[in-house]
Amino acid sequence: MERRRNRLDLHIHSTASDGEFTPSEVVRLALAHELDAIALTDHDTLSGVAEAQQAAVGTELEVIAGVEINSEGEWGDLHFLGYYIDLENAQLQERLQALRDARVERARKMLGRLRDMGMTLGWEAIRALAGGDSIGRLHVARALLDRGYVRTIQEAFDRFIGRDGPAYVPRLRLTPPEVIGTITEAGGIPVIAHPVHSGPAAVERIPEFANYGLRGVEVYYPHHSSEDIEMLLRLCRDYRLLFTGGSDFHHGQRVREGVALGSVFVPWECVEHLRRTAEQLQAASAE
Repeated sequence: MERRRNRLDLHIHSTASDGEFTPSEVVRLALAHELDAIALTDHDTLSGVAEAQQAAVGTELEVIAGVEINSEGEWGDLHFLGYYIDLENAQLQERLQALRDARVERARKMLGRLRDMGMTLGWEAIRALAGGDSIGRLHVARALLDRGYVRTIQEAFDRFIGRDGPAYVPRLRLTPPEVIGTITEAGGIPVIAHPVHSGPAAVERIPEFANYGLRGVEVYYPHHSSEDIEMLLRLCRDYRLLFTGGSDFHHGQRVREGVALGSVFVPWECVEHLRRTAEQLQAASAE
């Protein structure tokens, strides 16, 4: 059977958060992979979107303004994606700034705990690794690797900064309704990211999240099996939710995901449905 060409990737990270390519480099990679649409979905920041969209000017590549926001608490560690976000929405920018500030404080506390364990990491090194304004555990893990304290990124998480690790510090907590509401109020389309990969609770609570305003599910994902995909598609049909997908691209050799951009097949209708929904929302808000 002839292999279908993938035309889109709706889950991508850049140096604006914890990716290893700049937004412009992400666009160049997408063009090299002959993609027609991508979404830049950096953690807690929209700062890379304008650069990516500018880099795509003069090409046929659509760069969708996106973001990824985490929700943590008794429901587990859940991630939500927002698509077709209004980049100028003041309330969203304030909320994202608060999340980024909390990330900085969290990283500083982690460095303190690691220092108490005999592993000294310089703050400027962390900032240099982050590059952008969103600092995460991955940057701490990379610093541990660079200093030779661990042999792999995964070891850093498993031994020190994972949820059960001695240097783990919880992040600022937002509830799923708060995250969904924040995305919706910014004119965006809230989608739960990689629910099977996030654990059983994420899948079980999709109907509940739909009542909060969730509009979609990331169905196509590197760690979702064909059975997972069929199950999630049924949920989307039952609760009239959009389905999306992407690689969760960060790049490569040093990052845990290690999944290539555009490597997950996502049906083109995903972006068509997202675009149509975004147009409907914009028309409704203008009335």
